[in-house]
Amino acid sequence: MQQTFKAGVLTISDKGSRGDRTDESGEVVAGILEQSGFRVVKRGIVPDDVEQIRGTLTDWADNENLALVVTSGGTGLSPTDVTPQAMDAVLDYEVPGMAEAMRAASLLKTPHAMISRAKAGVRRSCLIVNLPGSPRGARENLEVLLPALPHALAKLQGDPSDCATA
Repeated sequence: MQQTFKAGVLTISDKGSRGDRTDESGEVVAGILEQSGFRVVKRGIVPDDVEQIRGTLTDWADNENLALVVTSGGTGLSPTDVTPQAMDAVLDYEVPGMAEAMRAASLLKTPHAMISRAKAGVRRSCLIVNLPGSPRGARENLEVLLPALPHALAKLQGDPSDCATA
C-alpha cells in the first residue's frame, strides 16, 4: 500500500459496551488492518443503539476525517441488530458490491451468511463497512475486502488515475 490510511474500528455490542464481554472482534479487525498497512487511530464500543452508532460513525467520518471505519456486530436479524438502520441514517451512498462480495464468500462457508444485512457505503470521503460480530466472521469478511480497499480509499481521497488494470 503506497498511502497510509487512517482507520477506525467500532464494535457494536450491548454486552461489550457494558464490559460483560471482551471485544475480540474489534481486536481481530484492528490487528488485520494494522498488519495491512492501515493506521488505526480510533477504537470504540457502543451498544446496539441506532443513535449511538449513528453519532459515532458521523463523528469519525466528519470530525476525525477517517478514510475507513469498520464496524463489527449488529448486522443480523435479532431485534437488537440495528447497525443497518444506523447506516441508513449516515451514508451518502452505498457500495453494494462490497457487501455482496462478503456475503458471497461467506455463503461458501455457512448458509447463515444469507441473513446478513451488512452494508458498505460512503459518508463524505469515508468508507464505512459493516462486518459480523464474531471474530471469525469479522476476519473472514474483512479479508474479502482487503484487496480492494487501497484502491477504493485512494479514489475517495481524490486519486485521479484511471481505474483500468492490465
